[in-house]
Amino acid sequence: MEFKIGNRTVGENRPVFIIAELSANHVGKFDIAVETIKAAKKAGADAIKLQTFKPDTITMDSDNECFQIKQGTLWDGRTLYSLYEEAQTPWDWQPNLKKIAEELGMECFSSPFDKTAVDFLEEMNVPAYKVASFEITDIPLIEYIASKGKPVIISTGIANLEDIEDAINACRKKGNNQIAILKCTSAYPTPLEEVNLKTIPNITEKFGVIAGLSDHSKGISVPIAAVALGAKIIEKHIILDKKLGGPDCEFSLNPEEFKQMVDSVRETEKSLGKVNYELTTKAKKSRDFCRSLFISNEIKKGEVFTEENVKSVRPGFGIMPKHLNEIIGKKSTKDIKKGTPLSWDLIEK
Repeated sequence: MEFKIGNRTVGENRPVFIIAELSANHVGKFDIAVETIKAAKKAGADAIKLQTFKPDTITMDSDNECFQIKQGTLWDGRTLYSLYEEAQTPWDWQPNLKKIAEELGMECFSSPFDKTAVDFLEEMNVPAYKVASFEITDIPLIEYIASKGKPVIISTGIANLEDIEDAINACRKKGNNQIAILKCTSAYPTPLEEVNLKTIPNITEKFGVIAGLSDHSKGISVPIAAVALGAKIIEKHIILDKKLGGPDCEFSLNPEEFKQMVDSVRETEKSLGKVNYELTTKAKKSRDFCRSLFISNEIKKGEVFTEENVKSVRPGFGIMPKHLNEIIGKKSTKDIKKGTPLSWDLIEK
């Protein structure tokens, strides 16, 4: 199970694909967006992800109660329209940002929030699409995205099981099986007890897709643990400096933290290795220091071996301790000095 995003192959037995989410962390300034992309590259990200929407393509300009945020979030007291006005990434920036990312050797793609955004991103020739958590129920949009024949990465933040199945089926209906599902919790920041990383291996098993994590928790421990559980994609927000503020700064990593995450992910995936019970060369050498049977008191020829004159000690040059009961009560074939490793030729048959 694998697919390509630009020059990178994502999937089983491939390096974890690490996405730096720019989101609103440019705080409306193109130069900050550029510097954030450069910082993401330096920190080791494989890709930068944008969001392609305008306030009018994602919500309505209304102060009707339906459009007011009041759910105990970071953004309570605002209307959706005012939040998305602040959070949008201007469309005329995006081709330039993609070019800058690609010149740095990164992939660049986006989350479209309506069909016009998909059409715009197709003109940019993005290598993949991301379906944001809150768009997972928009099956017509997912079908339209999938119809473009590029990898589709879907976050599950507000999805139940049926929603996930519907989204996957929408892609496959369009003949697109290049699907990744990212375990995600739409709580900002996400409490650790709500992350439920054990879902990640189940995603692969249940749906036959690549599994990953889109993380909104604080810190870097959750992405690292996700990789240990089989996540092949990690998405995390990056911000140049948390002093910049903005809607997403509370659950974003600064460049130093992002680099720590990347380095830890790379160490984790390296340590995972493969299922293997064979000893390495160093481990074989270390077996010299395991326990074995030694003569602990001087023994005369014909003397009986007992637990007083045979002991299990380090190092491992004698008979293995599992044979002790076979040896006790048998006689010595010769005189043996204390400290001699016990061998079968010293024991009467």
